[in-house]
Parts: sequence; structure tokens; C-alpha cells
Amino acid sequence: MESLLCDEVWPSSPAVNDPMSQMDHCGSSMYTTKEDFEQALAICLGKEMSYMPGPNYAEKLCSNNLIIARFKSIHWFIKCRSRLNLSLGTVFYAANYLDRFISMNHCNGWEYWMVELLSVACLSVATKFNDTCTPTLLEIQMEDVDHLFEPSTIQRMEMMLLKALGWRLASTTSYSYLELLTRIMDSLKPQLHQEFIARVNKLLLGAISDSKLLGFRPSVIAMSALRCSLDKLQTSTATSDACHTCLTSLLDHDRKAELVKCHKIMEEQSVDGLYNLIGHGIFHFCPSSPTTVLLKERINSYDNHVDFSLFNMRGRNMINAEPGRRINKRKREEDDQ
Repeated sequence: MESLLCDEVWPSSPAVNDPMSQMDHCGSSMYTTKEDFEQALAICLGKEMSYMPGPNYAEKLCSNNLIIARFKSIHWFIKCRSRLNLSLGTVFYAANYLDRFISMNHCNGWEYWMVELLSVACLSVATKFNDTCTPTLLEIQMEDVDHLFEPSTIQRMEMMLLKALGWRLASTTSYSYLELLTRIMDSLKPQLHQEFIARVNKLLLGAISDSKLLGFRPSVIAMSALRCSLDKLQTSTATSDACHTCLTSLLDHDRKAELVKCHKIMEEQSVDGLYNLIGHGIFHFCPSSPTTVLLKERINSYDNHVDFSLFNMRGRNMINAEPGRRINKRKREEDDQ
């Protein structure tokens, strides 16, 4: 058998603690001609609105007390990406699926188990769509979730999600523009280019976590991240000005107005360090008692305890929910009475 093997040296992946050091690297753009670049950009700009959550989405999150729950889900996506070695684009797809589903959902009584089940389904679908090696449903739920769902429960949630999204999974996200727009930055020195990409990635991860930016188009968020990152690099004024001018020339009047507002918010958030913490996957919601030492009690959620009718998708052909009872501790509480 050994004679059949090529004499290749297989480099081992260095053990690193910083997930950003393993961040997806975008090299030179694949768009070699100006025409290819403009055509690809026009396609992204033309369809991005159709992949955004519905209008007044941020207000809907507030009225349903989902701001914190959503933030925790996005942060969980980021941590899973590092733990499971997923591609960075998967995080943005999962976040997009989550936002689109919630925005079209008519449930007025969201419970935390519902957000967790939806989040697991979103990440599972995103990995299947975007990654070549997908983790099992158990692996996805190994850390940082309070409920452990059966595979059959998650699969039913995945089907409900897919039908709600109309099976439209190739979303245009802010990350979709990264390789496209870094073509403008090819003039940077290699070390500066790598530093620039790392900064942009951190800002984009912070941006999808920030409910203040939910109303901005992905192209605007991407260009804001590029501008903020460019401002931090030690480049000549001429290079910086040229890049800024090139970026803004790609936008129409409405997007240019949005860019000013978005850039201001992103700049403020990046200064206080929040985006940096989120980008590294090290944001904590409370003083931590390490989960490796003190594990939370996890609630096993069986399929017949999950009432899918609570996900109120009015006017859509969703999965018929089997009669069931609400999830988690309620069953045990009723049994004890």
C-alpha cells in the first residue's frame, strides 16, 4: 500500500487558541477583468434586498424581547465556526436564515428554546449548503446551548425553515462582497493586505451581531467595514483617498447616504472594543464559571414535547405540527403537580 502513496509532506495544522488566526483568507480577487468585476457587483447589488429580513425587523425584535436572544445566537454561530472549523461564510448564511425566518414569523410569544432550536437548524442548513465537511447534529449542539434536541426534531425545524425561506439559501450577505471588493485593495503590500482582511472580518462579524445595523443593506455594511479597516492601516494618504473614492463610486445615491450613517455607527462600535471581542469569539454575557469545570444542566427536548405550531407561519405551507406539549421543564412541572 505504501508504494501507492505520493511522496508528499502533509503539514499539520498548528494548535492555536486565537480563532482569528484561522480566519478565512481572501487573496487576490478572482475577477480578473473590470467587466467581470462590474457584472458580479451588479448581480449582488441587484438581489441583496430580496435576501434581507422584512421591514422594521429591529423593532420586531425589540417588541418580542429577542434582541439578547438573537445576539447570543449570532455569538454561538461564531464560536461554533471556530470549534467545528467551518468556513466563515457559513456564519453569515446562518445569521441571514435566522433573521429572515424571525422577520416573517407571526409568533408573539417566543420562548428561548424556540430560538435555540431555530439557531441549531439555521447553522445545520448553512453548513450543508456552504461547507464540504458538515458536522453531525450532535456535534453542533456539543457546547453553549441549554437544550439538547433530537435529530428528528431538528430535521423538522430544518424543513420548516427551508419552506419559509422558499429554499433560497444563496443569500447575498455582507461577507459576499468581501472578495469582490478587496480587488480594489490589491495595491496594498502583502502584509498590509492580510492585516486589512483580518480587520474587515472582525468588523463584519461584529456588524451582524449589532441590532443597530440590521436596517442597512449588506453592500453598505461591507463597504463601511472596508472603510473603517482602511482608516486603521498605515497607508499613504493618496492610497487611502483613492480607495475611498473607488468604493463610494460603486454606490448609488441612496446607498451613499446609508454609508455615511453606517460608517459612523461601525466606527463608534469598533472604538469601544465590542466588535473586536465578538470577532474573536470571546464575548461573555456574565462572569464565567468555566463550562469545562461547572457544566450547566442541559434539558433534553424530545420530539413529542415540541409544539411546532408555536412557530406561527401564517399563510405558508408549513409542516403540520403534531399535537404536542411545550418544551423543557413544563412537562416535569405538570407531572409533579
